[in-house]
Amino acid sequence: MPPTVPPRPTAPLERLKRLHPRVIDLSLDRLRRLLDRLDNPERRLAPVLHVAGTNGKGSTVATLRAIAEAAGHRVHVYTSPHLVRFNERIRLSGTLIDDAHLNDLIDEVETVNNGAEITFFEVTTAVAMLAFARVPADLTILEVGLGGRLDATNVVDRPAACCITPVSFDHQDYLGTTIEAIAAEKAGILKKGVPAVIGPQLEAARATIAATAREVGAPLHVYGEDWHCAPVEGDGFRFDDRDGHLSLPAPTVQGLHQIANAGMAVATLRAQSAVPVSEAAIRAGLGWVRWPARLQPIENTPLNRHLPEQARLWLDGGHNPAAATVIRAFLQGFDPVEEPVTLIVGMMQGKDLAGFLGPLIPQAARAIAVPIPGQEKSCPPGDVAAAISDAGLQGSMARDVISALEIIRSEAKPDTRPVVLIIGSLYLAGRVLEDAGLLPE
Repeated sequence: MPPTVPPRPTAPLERLKRLHPRVIDLSLDRLRRLLDRLDNPERRLAPVLHVAGTNGKGSTVATLRAIAEAAGHRVHVYTSPHLVRFNERIRLSGTLIDDAHLNDLIDEVETVNNGAEITFFEVTTAVAMLAFARVPADLTILEVGLGGRLDATNVVDRPAACCITPVSFDHQDYLGTTIEAIAAEKAGILKKGVPAVIGPQLEAARATIAATAREVGAPLHVYGEDWHCAPVEGDGFRFDDRDGHLSLPAPTVQGLHQIANAGMAVATLRAQSAVPVSEAAIRAGLGWVRWPARLQPIENTPLNRHLPEQARLWLDGGHNPAAATVIRAFLQGFDPVEEPVTLIVGMMQGKDLAGFLGPLIPQAARAIAVPIPGQEKSCPPGDVAAAISDAGLQGSMARDVISALEIIRSEAKPDTRPVVLIIGSLYLAGRVLEDAGLLPE
């Protein structure tokens, strides 16, 4: 039986959503003031690995954690957003924070803040820092929420290493409208003397990040120059850096792009000197990696009952053009006649519909637009369906994911093995996981 999904957010979390009139307001001043009042827990963390970028952050963080834990280290992890429940964002020495502990910390931080202006993400980052400072660990992994330079996680003065995954267009309203501007914001996490591991980048992003690293004095470890990774024949990949080469198993998460994400994790751990990590731990950790809603197969759940028995269901939270490019490579592995692909698409307003759908539509036999439940800024399905049609495939709509699955079942041909991919938003992915009874652990 799938695990029971716990109730939706607790009362303290709902309170926090009303703390500030703006959803996003990039600044470090408010959080620094609050952390000062909390006796600066960010200065008492176990060595920090700081991860920024547009695509691959979450998978890289998951791989870092898996390898570090395989090496026997206790690891704190802070990520965002969550998929089903907030507790997923704060992992204390290997275990998700429990509700009672979380609520107590929120109450403590609210009391210290004493009604001063603050954002939801700033308060929850302070909560994470306080929790991490009080529970022993060997390593702390912080995933940037938005951008880097002014992101709340960028209050750590000297991490053990920084990592920047591929940079592409997303959140242009806050980060800038050019790759150079966005890359400059991401590079704002780099620090003097701290190893800077740079993943595969567009040339404009790579040049901007490298210039920032030279300006602040961060030693560079650049993909394609200082380290390399590539798949090898069979099931694995080769990793090379200044210290030699490793022949490694492919990570357990799906998609060829995950080799680059795994490479970034390996390069970061080999660049830092705060905790020892052996080749054996790297190999073991790659076999343990779990990261929900990234080309995740959905099997033996209540949702599968709404599809033909032979159908396969997948879920991915990708929502920008760069994510679509890697998802396209995955879809190209299916036979369009025997394994027709149906996309179920739900997206948030403000996303690049044409840029996201353009690489995917040629790989699909059909696409169905759905709303994202509980999200006021969910893009109307009519707009998504129109974008699907503009991309070259007649778009249709359904009132929800289950209705879309029922449509696929009713129209499936008996001599095919339908492939269904639900895509377009991490918010949609979270609701799908909840409906499937798959609770991220």
